[in-house]
Amino acid sequence: MALFFDAAWFDAQLAERHLTRAMLAALLGYPEAAIDEMFKDQRELSPRDVAELARLFHQPPEMIALKAGVSTPVPAASATVEKRLELIEERLSRIEAILAELVKRD
Repeated sequence: MALFFDAAWFDAQLAERHLTRAMLAALLGYPEAAIDEMFKDQRELSPRDVAELARLFHQPPEMIALKAGVSTPVPAASATVEKRLELIEERLSRIEAILAELVKRD
């Protein structure tokens, strides 16, 4: 759970764009109840949520993370992890292919 969710700040950002929480739910692909939980600090934003809100509000991801709670990861860090996982998966696929060739030879 986020340590502090600044609902007033997020509501102000929505109001500036003439959006409602229901519209935000639709944009993020969540039921309205999930957005209500976010705003009540009962559900933490995911890295994808942070990235989407940063684009929507024209704010840096760090600002979204700060306003959502300091424990929310910033997408850049998550993207780095995702890239490393992708490289590991590619490497594992190459290793598996080599092993399959070795097994065929026996």
